[in-house]
Amino acid sequence: MLRRARVATLVYFVVLGLADGVWLARIPAVKQNLGLSDGLLGVALLAAPVGLVIIAAFADRLIDRFGSARPTVAGAVAISLLPVAFGLAGSLGVLMAALFVYGMGGGLMDVAMNSQAVRVERGYRRPLINSFHACYSFGGLAGALLGGLFAWAGVGPALTFTAVGVPLAVLAVLRRRGLLRGPEARDRPSPVGRPDPGGRPDPAGQPGPVGRPGPAAGARGRRRTAMLIAVLGLLALCSLLGEGAAGGWSAVYLRDNLGTSAAFAALGYAAFSVTMAIGRLFGDRLTARFGPARLVSGCGLVAAIGLAVALVTASPAAGLVGFALFGAGLSSTFPQLLSVAGNVETARSGTGIARVAGAGYLGLLSGPVLIGSVASLVGLRLALGIPLAAALCLAVGGWVVPGRREPLTRRLRRR
Repeated sequence: MLRRARVATLVYFVVLGLADGVWLARIPAVKQNLGLSDGLLGVALLAAPVGLVIIAAFADRLIDRFGSARPTVAGAVAISLLPVAFGLAGSLGVLMAALFVYGMGGGLMDVAMNSQAVRVERGYRRPLINSFHACYSFGGLAGALLGGLFAWAGVGPALTFTAVGVPLAVLAVLRRRGLLRGPEARDRPSPVGRPDPGGRPDPAGQPGPVGRPGPAAGARGRRRTAMLIAVLGLLALCSLLGEGAAGGWSAVYLRDNLGTSAAFAALGYAAFSVTMAIGRLFGDRLTARFGPARLVSGCGLVAAIGLAVALVTASPAAGLVGFALFGAGLSSTFPQLLSVAGNVETARSGTGIARVAGAGYLGLLSGPVLIGSVASLVGLRLALGIPLAAALCLAVGGWVVPGRREPLTRRLRRR
């Protein structure tokens, strides 16, 4: 049962990655169909992250009431089929409305499937969260290639989204039986014994998850829990602010500041994305060896060094290497923060993941806009000091993440 849940959860991460990748690849075609300027397209694209931030505010209530399996499936079907509306949209308003709902569906799915991933990770009693996010990253790369192939073949965006989305929706429905069901609050890290056949560890005699205040905790315990979630959320904001900065400004920086061609400039985000995906493949092993705190801090330091290299160099090749290091450094930070948040016991299931994810989405939304505003005043090179400072915050703030003194696997074995 636990193996089925792991495979099913991996599938949902791939589904979200594929859907996002295909959409990103066909944005130019949607822009052309509607005759949008760059400015209007930028306004339209804000609708999706706004939806992400809003849904994160109450996703924990839905997960607490329905569990994480149903929202995962509902979100997967939504993000698979909604892009068809992007291709059929006849006006900017319709496109923005569809993007807003798409963002809400993707945000709900993201929080819910990360809750599933944390449950599976507990059942296996070893770090797994980064492998799930690696599947999302590789799914996104595959989706971008697939969307590019449809564009090369001259297929319109509506037909592209239909051809990709319908099979994804069917796959999402078929894999729903593999997900772990039941109330999220029943899951606790298990003692040394094995998890039960349903994938839910036996809570008997079990000390609670990381940072849990305990059933009899008073106001002091609740404040400590709230403070821990707030710190994790701030670190998540720093992590996704960096991702948003790379996505929105890496190509612009390489082209305008380092004087590269448009084709070479596009390699900046490609290098960032590839190293992020590869870094997530090794993230679980690094967590098992060094623990969450050292991993987050070390990754933040690598990200800061990489971006610093890109900003101080005049060489396009060195700039490309810098953005690649930036992606490798950020690769495991957000997944690991979600894993820790999922093991903080709160009054409502999924609150930790929802709050931390919501803060991360806020960074993803505000980062590119903030950098653009600052760049208009002081130039892009100095404006990119904002994600550099965020990476340094990860390097310093990672040491407050629970698990600094011992790796996650050792803590689970001891329990």
